[in-house]
Amino acid sequence: MRRPRVVLSAVVTLLLCAAAPAGPAAASDAQHAVPSAPPPPLPAVLRTATAQAVADGYPAALAYARRGDADATAAAGRADVATGRPAEPDDRFRIASNTKSFVATVLLQLVAEHRLGLDDSVETWVPGVLSSLGDDGRRITVRELLNQTSGVYDPTTDPAFFAPYLQRHEMGYVYTPREVVAEATAHPLLFAPGTRWRYSNTDYLLAGLVIEAVTGRSAGREISDRILRPLGLTHTTLPLTDPQIHGRHLNGYDLAQRDVTVFSPSYDWTAGAMISTLGDLAAFDRALFAGRLLPPVEQQALETVPDVPGNDGYALGVTRSAVDCGDGRQAAVWETDGGGPGFTSISLTSADADRQLILAGTVFDLGQDLRHQRPVPASGAFGPAQTAVFCD
Repeated sequence: MRRPRVVLSAVVTLLLCAAAPAGPAAASDAQHAVPSAPPPPLPAVLRTATAQAVADGYPAALAYARRGDADATAAAGRADVATGRPAEPDDRFRIASNTKSFVATVLLQLVAEHRLGLDDSVETWVPGVLSSLGDDGRRITVRELLNQTSGVYDPTTDPAFFAPYLQRHEMGYVYTPREVVAEATAHPLLFAPGTRWRYSNTDYLLAGLVIEAVTGRSAGREISDRILRPLGLTHTTLPLTDPQIHGRHLNGYDLAQRDVTVFSPSYDWTAGAMISTLGDLAAFDRALFAGRLLPPVEQQALETVPDVPGNDGYALGVTRSAVDCGDGRQAAVWETDGGGPGFTSISLTSADADRQLILAGTVFDLGQDLRHQRPVPASGAFGPAQTAVFCD
Protein backbone atom coordinates (compact mmCIF):
# COMPACT_ATOMS: atom_id res chain seq x y z
CA MET A 1 0.00 0.00 0.00
CA ARG A 2 2.12 2.89 1.22
CA ARG A 3 5.73 3.72 0.36
CA PRO A 4 7.71 4.06 3.62
CA ARG A 5 10.45 5.94 1.81
CA VAL A 6 8.01 8.75 1.08
CA VAL A 7 5.96 8.52 4.27
CA LEU A 8 8.95 8.41 6.60
CA SER A 9 11.58 10.46 4.83
CA ALA A 10 11.29 13.30 7.31
CA VAL A 11 12.18 11.23 10.37
CA VAL A 12 14.84 8.75 11.44
CA THR A 13 13.02 5.43 11.20
CA LEU A 14 13.30 1.70 10.82
CA LEU A 15 13.78 1.92 7.11
CA LEU A 16 15.99 4.38 5.27
CA CYS A 17 18.77 6.22 7.00
CA ALA A 18 20.21 8.95 4.74
CA ALA A 19 19.23 7.58 1.35
CA ALA A 20 19.22 9.75 -1.77
CA PRO A 21 19.19 9.21 -5.52
CA ALA A 22 22.66 8.32 -6.78
CA GLY A 23 24.38 9.61 -9.88
CA PRO A 24 26.88 7.56 -11.87
CA ALA A 25 29.88 9.30 -10.34
CA ALA A 26 28.69 8.69 -6.79
CA ALA A 27 28.05 5.02 -7.50
CA SER A 28 31.47 4.66 -9.08
CA ASP A 29 33.17 6.28 -6.09
CA ALA A 30 31.49 3.83 -3.71
CA GLN A 31 32.40 0.83 -5.84
CA HIS A 32 36.09 1.78 -6.09
CA ALA A 33 36.66 3.09 -2.56
CA VAL A 34 39.23 1.15 -0.53
CA PRO A 35 37.73 -0.04 2.78
CA SER A 36 39.63 1.02 5.88
CA ALA A 37 38.77 -2.21 7.71
CA PRO A 38 37.20 -5.59 6.93
CA PRO A 39 33.40 -5.43 6.89
CA PRO A 40 31.72 -6.63 10.08
CA PRO A 41 30.16 -10.11 10.03
CA LEU A 42 26.63 -10.01 8.65
CA PRO A 43 25.01 -12.09 11.43
CA ALA A 44 26.30 -9.73 14.12
CA VAL A 45 25.20 -6.67 12.15
CA LEU A 46 21.67 -7.99 11.72
CA ARG A 47 21.33 -9.19 15.32
CA THR A 48 22.28 -5.76 16.58
CA ALA A 49 19.93 -4.00 14.17
CA THR A 50 16.86 -6.12 14.87
CA ALA A 51 17.40 -6.00 18.64
CA GLN A 52 17.63 -2.21 18.53
CA ALA A 53 14.47 -1.96 16.41
CA VAL A 54 12.57 -3.99 19.00
CA ALA A 55 13.96 -1.80 21.79
CA ASP A 56 12.71 1.21 19.83
CA GLY A 57 9.13 -0.06 19.74
CA TYR A 58 8.66 -2.73 17.09
CA PRO A 59 7.16 -5.92 18.57
CA ALA A 60 9.23 -7.88 16.04
CA ALA A 61 11.87 -7.12 13.43
CA LEU A 62 13.38 -9.32 10.72
CA ALA A 63 16.43 -8.77 8.53
CA TYR A 64 18.18 -10.48 5.63
CA ALA A 65 21.53 -9.47 4.14
CA ARG A 66 23.77 -10.79 1.40
CA ARG A 67 27.25 -9.87 0.21
CA GLY A 68 28.12 -12.03 -2.76
CA ASP A 69 27.63 -15.65 -1.72
CA ALA A 70 27.56 -14.89 2.01
CA ASP A 71 24.17 -14.21 3.52
CA ALA A 72 22.55 -14.05 6.94
CA THR A 73 19.18 -13.56 8.61
CA ALA A 74 18.10 -12.35 12.00
CA ALA A 75 14.88 -12.02 13.97
CA ALA A 76 14.15 -10.28 17.23
CA GLY A 77 11.08 -9.74 19.38
CA ARG A 78 7.72 -11.49 19.50
CA ALA A 79 5.81 -12.62 16.45
CA ASP A 80 2.64 -12.56 18.55
CA VAL A 81 2.52 -10.23 21.53
CA ALA A 82 -0.42 -12.11 23.06
CA THR A 83 1.23 -15.54 23.09
CA GLY A 84 4.85 -14.42 23.33
CA ARG A 85 5.93 -16.60 20.40
CA PRO A 86 9.39 -15.49 19.26
CA ALA A 87 9.75 -14.09 15.77
CA GLU A 88 11.65 -16.29 13.32
CA PRO A 89 13.42 -15.27 10.09
CA ASP A 90 11.12 -17.33 7.87
CA ASP A 91 7.85 -16.01 9.33
CA ARG A 92 5.41 -14.74 6.70
CA PHE A 93 4.28 -11.09 6.63
CA ARG A 94 2.36 -8.70 4.40
CA ILE A 95 4.80 -7.06 1.97
CA ALA A 96 2.36 -4.31 0.90
CA SER A 97 3.69 -2.23 -2.01
CA ASN A 98 6.64 -4.54 -2.64
CA THR A 99 3.87 -6.30 -4.61
CA LYS A 100 4.16 -3.66 -7.32
CA SER A 101 7.51 -4.93 -8.60
CA PHE A 102 5.99 -8.39 -9.18
CA VAL A 103 3.13 -6.85 -11.15
CA ALA A 104 5.44 -4.66 -13.22
CA THR A 105 7.57 -7.71 -14.02
CA VAL A 106 4.59 -9.69 -15.30
CA LEU A 107 3.47 -6.84 -17.55
CA LEU A 108 7.00 -6.41 -18.91
CA GLN A 109 7.17 -10.13 -19.65
CA LEU A 110 3.94 -9.77 -21.64
CA VAL A 111 5.49 -6.84 -23.49
CA ALA A 112 8.51 -9.01 -24.31
CA GLU A 113 6.12 -11.61 -25.73
CA HIS A 114 4.57 -8.91 -27.97
CA ARG A 115 1.18 -9.38 -26.34
CA LEU A 116 0.86 -5.66 -25.54
CA GLY A 117 2.95 -2.50 -25.67
CA LEU A 118 3.98 -0.21 -22.83
CA ASP A 119 2.55 2.70 -24.76
CA ASP A 120 -0.79 1.01 -25.36
CA SER A 121 -3.63 2.96 -23.79
CA VAL A 122 -5.42 1.37 -20.85
CA GLU A 123 -8.59 1.98 -22.88
CA THR A 124 -7.33 -0.51 -25.47
CA TRP A 125 -7.36 -3.33 -22.93
CA VAL A 126 -10.00 -2.29 -20.39
CA PRO A 127 -12.49 -0.25 -22.43
CA GLY A 128 -14.41 2.41 -20.56
CA VAL A 129 -12.59 2.03 -17.24
CA LEU A 130 -11.17 5.56 -17.45
CA SER A 131 -13.70 7.14 -19.81
CA SER A 132 -15.20 9.35 -17.08
CA LEU A 133 -11.87 11.20 -17.01
CA GLY A 134 -12.32 12.47 -20.56
CA ASP A 135 -9.89 12.32 -23.45
CA ASP A 136 -6.81 12.50 -21.19
CA GLY A 137 -8.09 9.54 -19.19
CA ARG A 138 -8.63 7.50 -22.31
CA ARG A 139 -5.05 8.23 -23.40
CA ILE A 140 -3.36 6.98 -20.21
CA THR A 141 -0.81 4.30 -21.11
CA VAL A 142 0.38 1.13 -19.43
CA ARG A 143 3.80 2.75 -18.96
CA GLU A 144 2.20 5.70 -17.14
CA LEU A 145 0.48 3.28 -14.77
CA LEU A 146 3.70 1.49 -13.96
CA ASN A 147 5.82 4.62 -13.44
CA GLN A 148 3.05 6.46 -11.55
CA THR A 149 2.66 9.39 -13.94
CA SER A 150 -0.99 8.76 -14.85
CA GLY A 151 -2.48 11.48 -12.65
CA VAL A 152 -5.25 9.12 -11.48
CA TYR A 153 -6.51 9.87 -7.97
CA ASP A 154 -5.80 7.40 -5.14
CA PRO A 155 -8.83 6.93 -2.84
CA THR A 156 -6.71 5.05 -0.29
CA THR A 157 -5.37 8.44 0.81
CA ASP A 158 -8.87 9.36 2.06
CA PRO A 159 -9.76 8.36 5.65
CA ALA A 160 -13.39 7.82 4.58
CA PHE A 161 -12.27 4.99 2.32
CA PHE A 162 -11.10 3.01 5.36
CA ALA A 163 -14.22 3.61 7.46
CA PRO A 164 -15.34 -0.05 7.15
CA TYR A 165 -12.11 -1.13 8.84
CA LEU A 166 -11.10 1.69 11.17
CA GLN A 167 -14.55 2.90 12.26
CA ARG A 168 -16.89 -0.09 11.88
CA HIS A 169 -14.16 -2.67 12.55
CA GLU A 170 -15.35 -4.90 9.71
CA MET A 171 -11.88 -6.29 9.10
CA GLY A 172 -13.09 -8.66 6.41
CA TYR A 173 -14.87 -5.95 4.40
CA VAL A 174 -14.32 -6.46 0.66
CA TYR A 175 -13.64 -3.78 -1.93
CA THR A 176 -13.39 -5.09 -5.47
CA PRO A 177 -10.70 -3.59 -7.72
CA ARG A 178 -13.40 -2.14 -9.96
CA GLU A 179 -15.03 -0.45 -6.96
CA VAL A 180 -11.74 1.17 -5.95
CA VAL A 181 -11.12 2.32 -9.52
CA ALA A 182 -14.66 3.73 -9.68
CA GLU A 183 -13.99 5.75 -6.51
CA ALA A 184 -10.75 6.98 -8.06
CA THR A 185 -12.32 8.04 -11.33
CA ALA A 186 -15.07 9.95 -9.53
CA HIS A 187 -12.29 12.51 -9.03
CA PRO A 188 -10.70 14.47 -11.88
CA LEU A 189 -7.15 13.71 -12.97
CA LEU A 190 -4.59 15.37 -10.72
CA PHE A 191 -2.54 16.42 -13.75
CA ALA A 192 -2.23 15.65 -17.45
CA PRO A 193 -0.87 12.10 -17.85
CA GLY A 194 2.89 11.89 -18.21
CA THR A 195 3.57 15.43 -17.00
CA ARG A 196 4.17 14.83 -13.28
CA TRP A 197 4.73 12.03 -10.78
CA ARG A 198 2.44 11.10 -7.92
CA TYR A 199 2.16 7.78 -6.15
CA SER A 200 -1.23 6.14 -6.70
CA ASN A 201 -2.26 2.64 -5.73
CA THR A 202 -5.03 2.93 -8.32
CA ASP A 203 -2.40 2.75 -11.05
CA TYR A 204 -1.47 -0.78 -9.99
CA LEU A 205 -5.06 -1.93 -9.62
CA LEU A 206 -5.48 -0.85 -13.24
CA ALA A 207 -2.28 -2.70 -14.09
CA GLY A 208 -3.81 -5.85 -12.60
CA LEU A 209 -6.91 -5.39 -14.74
CA VAL A 210 -4.70 -5.02 -17.83
CA ILE A 211 -2.89 -8.29 -17.00
CA GLU A 212 -6.22 -10.08 -16.78
CA ALA A 213 -7.51 -8.53 -20.01
CA VAL A 214 -4.38 -9.47 -21.96
CA THR A 215 -4.08 -13.03 -20.65
CA GLY A 216 -7.68 -14.00 -19.92
CA ARG A 217 -6.48 -15.32 -16.57
CA SER A 218 -6.31 -13.94 -13.04
CA ALA A 219 -3.42 -11.66 -12.14
CA GLY A 220 -2.59 -13.97 -9.24
CA ARG A 221 -2.32 -16.95 -11.56
CA GLU A 222 -0.02 -15.03 -13.90
CA ILE A 223 2.24 -13.97 -11.01
CA SER A 224 2.34 -17.54 -9.74
CA ASP A 225 3.05 -19.20 -13.09
CA ARG A 226 5.57 -16.61 -14.29
CA ILE A 227 7.45 -15.79 -11.08
CA LEU A 228 6.53 -17.76 -7.96
CA ARG A 229 6.69 -21.31 -9.33
CA PRO A 230 9.78 -20.85 -11.55
CA LEU A 231 11.72 -19.30 -8.65
CA GLY A 232 10.40 -21.76 -6.04
CA LEU A 233 8.78 -19.02 -3.93
CA THR A 234 6.52 -21.40 -2.05
CA HIS A 235 5.74 -19.03 0.82
CA THR A 236 4.46 -16.15 -1.31
CA THR A 237 0.78 -15.63 -2.13
CA LEU A 238 -1.56 -12.95 -3.49
CA PRO A 239 -4.80 -13.27 -1.52
CA LEU A 240 -7.95 -11.72 -2.93
CA THR A 241 -10.33 -11.36 0.01
CA ASP A 242 -9.06 -13.61 2.84
CA PRO A 243 -8.17 -11.31 5.77
CA GLN A 244 -6.09 -13.96 7.53
CA ILE A 245 -2.38 -14.74 7.13
CA HIS A 246 -2.02 -18.51 7.01
CA GLY A 247 0.93 -20.57 8.15
CA ARG A 248 3.53 -19.36 10.65
CA HIS A 249 3.58 -15.59 10.44
CA LEU A 250 4.24 -12.32 12.17
CA ASN A 251 1.33 -10.44 13.69
CA GLY A 252 1.08 -6.77 12.77
CA TYR A 253 0.31 -3.86 15.10
CA ASP A 254 -0.48 -0.17 15.22
CA LEU A 255 1.47 2.27 17.40
CA ALA A 256 -0.75 1.47 20.41
CA GLN A 257 0.17 -2.21 19.90
CA ARG A 258 -3.36 -3.13 18.87
CA ASP A 259 -3.26 -6.26 16.73
CA VAL A 260 -4.28 -5.47 13.13
CA THR A 261 -3.10 -8.72 11.54
CA VAL A 262 -6.60 -9.63 10.36
CA PHE A 263 -7.30 -7.12 7.59
CA SER A 264 -8.91 -7.56 4.20
CA PRO A 265 -6.36 -7.41 1.37
CA SER A 266 -9.09 -6.77 -1.20
CA TYR A 267 -8.65 -3.00 -1.53
CA ASP A 268 -4.93 -3.42 -2.25
CA TRP A 269 -4.91 -6.43 -4.64
CA THR A 270 -2.18 -5.94 -7.26
CA ALA A 271 -1.14 -2.68 -5.59
CA GLY A 272 -0.06 -4.34 -2.36
CA ALA A 273 -1.84 -7.49 -1.14
CA MET A 274 1.00 -10.03 -1.33
CA ILE A 275 2.24 -12.06 1.62
CA SER A 276 5.79 -13.39 1.60
CA THR A 277 8.94 -14.09 3.61
CA LEU A 278 12.43 -12.61 3.76
CA GLY A 279 13.81 -15.55 1.79
CA ASP A 280 11.23 -15.41 -0.99
CA LEU A 281 11.47 -11.64 -1.36
CA ALA A 282 15.27 -11.87 -1.48
CA ALA A 283 15.17 -14.56 -4.16
CA PHE A 284 12.76 -12.53 -6.30
CA ASP A 285 14.73 -9.29 -6.08
CA ARG A 286 18.02 -11.07 -6.77
CA ALA A 287 16.55 -12.64 -9.91
CA LEU A 288 14.89 -9.40 -11.01
CA PHE A 289 17.90 -7.12 -10.70
CA ALA A 290 20.30 -9.74 -12.03
CA GLY A 291 18.30 -9.70 -15.27
CA ARG A 292 16.99 -13.26 -15.00
CA LEU A 293 13.29 -12.43 -15.32
CA LEU A 294 13.29 -9.96 -18.21
CA PRO A 295 15.07 -9.61 -21.57
CA PRO A 296 17.54 -6.68 -21.79
CA VAL A 297 15.12 -4.26 -23.50
CA GLU A 298 12.42 -4.80 -20.89
CA GLN A 299 15.00 -4.73 -18.08
CA GLN A 300 16.07 -1.30 -19.30
CA ALA A 301 12.43 -0.20 -19.34
CA LEU A 302 11.97 -1.46 -15.77
CA GLU A 303 14.89 0.68 -14.62
CA THR A 304 14.10 3.85 -16.59
CA VAL A 305 13.13 6.76 -14.32
CA PRO A 306 10.87 9.33 -16.02
CA ASP A 307 12.22 12.86 -15.86
CA VAL A 308 9.12 14.62 -14.56
CA PRO A 309 8.49 16.94 -11.60
CA GLY A 310 7.92 15.20 -8.29
CA ASN A 311 9.70 11.94 -9.08
CA ASP A 312 12.21 10.80 -6.48
CA GLY A 313 13.68 7.95 -8.54
CA TYR A 314 10.63 5.78 -9.24
CA ALA A 315 10.91 3.71 -12.42
CA LEU A 316 8.47 0.85 -13.19
CA GLY A 317 7.56 -0.57 -9.79
CA VAL A 318 11.10 -0.09 -8.47
CA THR A 319 12.99 2.96 -7.19
CA ARG A 320 16.53 4.09 -7.95
CA SER A 321 18.10 5.19 -4.68
CA ALA A 322 21.38 5.22 -2.77
CA VAL A 323 22.89 4.50 0.62
CA ASP A 324 25.00 7.28 2.08
CA CYS A 325 28.42 5.81 2.85
CA GLY A 326 29.89 9.00 4.33
CA ASP A 327 32.80 11.09 3.10
CA GLY A 328 30.72 12.08 0.09
CA ARG A 329 30.36 8.49 -1.12
CA GLN A 330 27.11 6.78 -2.07
CA ALA A 331 26.29 3.22 -3.06
CA ALA A 332 23.65 2.90 -5.78
CA VAL A 333 20.76 0.59 -4.91
CA TRP A 334 17.41 -0.46 -6.29
CA GLU A 335 14.63 -0.26 -3.75
CA THR A 336 11.18 -1.72 -3.28
CA ASP A 337 9.20 -1.08 -0.13
CA GLY A 338 5.80 -1.28 1.48
CA GLY A 339 3.80 -0.16 4.47
CA GLY A 340 0.26 -1.22 5.27
CA PRO A 341 -1.79 -2.15 8.33
CA GLY A 342 0.64 -3.68 10.83
CA PHE A 343 3.70 -4.16 8.62
CA THR A 344 6.55 -2.11 7.17
CA SER A 345 9.30 -3.48 4.94
CA ILE A 346 12.00 -2.42 2.54
CA SER A 347 14.27 -4.31 0.14
CA LEU A 348 17.52 -2.83 -1.18
CA THR A 349 19.61 -4.46 -3.92
CA SER A 350 22.90 -3.16 -5.29
CA ALA A 351 23.03 -2.09 -8.92
CA ASP A 352 25.00 -5.25 -9.80
CA ALA A 353 22.60 -7.43 -7.73
CA ASP A 354 25.57 -8.70 -5.68
CA ARG A 355 24.38 -7.25 -2.37
CA GLN A 356 21.01 -7.13 -0.68
CA LEU A 357 19.39 -5.95 2.52
CA ILE A 358 15.77 -6.59 3.48
CA LEU A 359 14.23 -5.20 6.64
CA ALA A 360 10.76 -5.78 8.10
CA GLY A 361 9.04 -4.49 11.21
CA THR A 362 5.62 -5.26 12.66
CA VAL A 363 4.19 -1.77 13.03
CA PHE A 364 2.35 0.41 10.59
CA ASP A 365 -0.41 2.59 11.99
CA LEU A 366 -2.84 3.24 9.15
CA GLY A 367 -4.90 5.74 11.13
CA GLN A 368 -1.81 7.82 11.89
CA ASP A 369 -0.70 7.65 8.29
CA LEU A 370 -4.08 8.88 7.04
CA ARG A 371 -3.73 11.83 9.41
CA HIS A 372 -0.30 12.55 7.87
CA GLN A 373 1.43 11.60 11.11
CA ARG A 374 4.32 9.20 11.60
CA PRO A 375 2.94 5.64 11.35
CA VAL A 376 5.94 3.76 12.84
CA PRO A 377 8.24 4.08 15.86
CA ALA A 378 11.24 6.33 15.35
CA SER A 379 14.39 4.21 15.07
CA GLY A 380 17.80 4.51 13.50
CA ALA A 381 18.50 0.83 14.05
CA PHE A 382 19.15 -0.14 10.46
CA GLY A 383 21.40 2.67 9.30
CA PRO A 384 24.55 0.77 10.34
CA ALA A 385 23.26 -2.38 8.60
CA GLN A 386 22.92 -0.51 5.32
CA THR A 387 26.46 0.81 5.64
CA ALA A 388 27.82 -2.62 6.50
CA VAL A 389 26.16 -4.29 3.52
CA PHE A 390 26.68 -1.72 0.78
CA CYS A 391 29.57 0.56 1.73
CA ASP A 392 32.72 -1.48 2.42
